[in-house]
Amino acid sequence: MKFFSWLPFFKKQSLPWWVVIQTAKPRCTYYFGPFESAKEAKHNQAGYVEDLVEEGAQEISVEIQQCQPQVLTIEEDE
Repeated sequence: MKFFSWLPFFKKQSLPWWVVIQTAKPRCTYYFGPFESAKEAKHNQAGYVEDLVEEGAQEISVEIQQCQPQVLTIEEDE
């Protein structure tokens, strides 16, 4: 039974890394990836931020997460 208590740990380790960017204007969450490592995701984040700035996005925050998003762009109602 103890073996099964480790399964969530191993499952978490196998998830890919994503650059998660939230903007206030427009109010959205964007997922860019997947990447094999957090280092690779971090290395690529600047290009994604630059693209969003060029598109007029404001108040941008960036986080590197190990996850499996169901959708890549989430538009929130204001």
